[in-house]
Amino acid sequence: MNRNYETPIFEKYSLSIEQAADYFGIGQKKLRQIVADHEGADFILYNGNRVQIKRKKFESFLDRTSAI
Repeated sequence: MNRNYETPIFEKYSLSIEQAADYFGIGQKKLRQIVADHEGADFILYNGNRVQIKRKKFESFLDRTSAI
C-alpha cells in the first residue's frame, strides 16, 4: 500500500526556511538574517545543520515585533 501524502503546511510543527518564507510571506534571505540575529531564540530548531522554524513560536515572535 502506497501512502503518499504530505501534512499541510499550517499543521506542521516546524518549517524549513523555504516553507517558512512561503507561509509567512517573508523572503528567505530575511528569514536567514532573523535566525542569525536571534541565535538561541525559542523559535529556532536545528536538525543537524539545517535550520527549522517552529511555526507557532515564530508567529508569537512576529506578533511581538513591530518591524522586521
